[in-house]
Amino acid sequence: MSAVAQTSRPNVLLILTDDQGYGDFGCTGNPWLKTPNLDRLYEESVRLHDFHLDPMCAPSRAALLTGMYSAKAGVWSTLSGRYFLNRDLPTLGDHFRSGGYRTAMFGKWHMGDSARYLPQDRGFDESLYHGGGVIAEMPDHWGNDYFNATFMRNGEPERFEDQYCTDVWFDEAMDFIGKHQTASPEQPFFCYLATNAPHWPHDVHSKYSQPYRDLGLPEDRANYFGMIANLDENFGRMNAFLQAQGLAENTIVLYMGDNGTDMGASVDAAGHLVSGYNAGMRGKKCWAYDGGHRNLCMIRWPLGDLAEGSQRDVSRLTSHIDLMPTLLDLCGIAVEGGGSFDGWSLSGLLRGDESAYDAGRTLVVHNQQKDNPQKYKDYEVMTEDWRLAQSSEWGEGTLELTNAQQDPGQTRNLIDSELEVANELKAAYETWWAALSPSFDQVWPFYLGLDSKPVTMTAHAWHSLTACVGIYTQDHCRRGVVHNGYLLIQIERAGSYRFDLRRWPREVDQPICAGLPARTGVPYVSDWAEGTALPICRAQLLVENAAGDERIADLNRAVDEQMCAADFQLNLDCGLYRLVSVFTDKDGVERGAYYIEANYLG
Repeated sequence: MSAVAQTSRPNVLLILTDDQGYGDFGCTGNPWLKTPNLDRLYEESVRLHDFHLDPMCAPSRAALLTGMYSAKAGVWSTLSGRYFLNRDLPTLGDHFRSGGYRTAMFGKWHMGDSARYLPQDRGFDESLYHGGGVIAEMPDHWGNDYFNATFMRNGEPERFEDQYCTDVWFDEAMDFIGKHQTASPEQPFFCYLATNAPHWPHDVHSKYSQPYRDLGLPEDRANYFGMIANLDENFGRMNAFLQAQGLAENTIVLYMGDNGTDMGASVDAAGHLVSGYNAGMRGKKCWAYDGGHRNLCMIRWPLGDLAEGSQRDVSRLTSHIDLMPTLLDLCGIAVEGGGSFDGWSLSGLLRGDESAYDAGRTLVVHNQQKDNPQKYKDYEVMTEDWRLAQSSEWGEGTLELTNAQQDPGQTRNLIDSELEVANELKAAYETWWAALSPSFDQVWPFYLGLDSKPVTMTAHAWHSLTACVGIYTQDHCRRGVVHNGYLLIQIERAGSYRFDLRRWPREVDQPICAGLPARTGVPYVSDWAEGTALPICRAQLLVENAAGDERIADLNRAVDEQMCAADFQLNLDCGLYRLVSVFTDKDGVERGAYYIEANYLG
């Protein structure tokens, strides 16, 4: 890298929104939604139109952060402990920090909620984030909502009152950038701003949602569009801030959603549009058709000599796995050995040079949302001309071949007349699956004994003891949903450990058997159900080997009506274990402890 390049390296602002699909912009033809600031960004950017992520959020984030297919990065679900990012893979934060950048992350992380997985462990100098995949999921601070919440700053709790979450993320990002410019103006920054909006709950001030309600849109869609209107306003504030700071010209700004639309469109059982707008695509979030994973990626860098005019509209097949090698290339960050990425650098394509692009490229996406991956479940093999898809919202569906150029809505199945093409794409899937398969045997546990700090583990990370684990929100906890699973723990230091089994997290400070009052009538915030009292009378803690075929410990104790936690103490050697908790009530009903706090005693 030349001295000139070193002193003029661009800053990077990567904005990833949650559940905003390709059609959820004014600039992509939405007939209701107004996004003037994002429309302006569209006009100033290179636009990747055939850009694909995963059909759900955590896998998309894993691929974006590593440049690898999400399952290779250890992530193929938003639950079941399958959202813990492979610790052996460097992230964008790692590479940019080692490349001399100041790094920061704000918003939704969803790559693991305990030590060794958190943003501060994965290359980010500064971070502010909520727990889990959505505000008010179990790993998040109890009682958080979109207007009043306790977030984690570099691992320590910090309260934000009367501040909308999206406003907080943008405020904090601007504060980071401003302070960094004052302290170290010669050092470039990398800022990963990942909003949880417009993911449900669709809570937003009426000043943003009422204009869409006035158009006669359904309540949820009006609120969803209101959340995007707030995003647009915040991007306008960020853009004005960059200009005022003199940073707009030499900052690479990227903006995209993390999967297909959620509330922007309704589809039938075959994925065809019923209402709303989805830019002519079939399927939406969770589906393997294009509507589940195709998004708009806008990239602006005024000093970067990016393409102008008609060349700004890029129709080539591109993906989230391309962004890490692309950004490292644009910023002149060398990776030892060139890096091991599934994606390609798009730097030439962004500058209007297609000579290095392989038009025969094949990409694959799938949607698992299972503890153990299932072959042929919800997948699509893509080339520029063809789509081979097997999809329903949650099942395998029918295998279909469609022509991407002539039938972008994926309405005509040509598999019988184009059998040779179908067989080529089937073979590509088999090769892809074989390359992923070794990752399925890797496990990413909770690490205990790293220090004396307690480690909180929740039902959100339960691995399956039954067909599907579906407990992950604080609402599930309030309702006392009956379910169970096991947690994977890695003991790093042999010794004595105490495990506190809880129905409610420590910050609630309520007995295991107690209920909680409902919360209703809070302006712009979804109601909370009453916390059901449960007649729990016994607690059990099982410790098994990693395979689950050898029992290490089986501890039981009575639970009384005043007990906030059922605690168990035992000695454990270093190694990997399964941890199973059981609360039994007076009717013999068993459910897991939704929260377990582990303490290393020495």
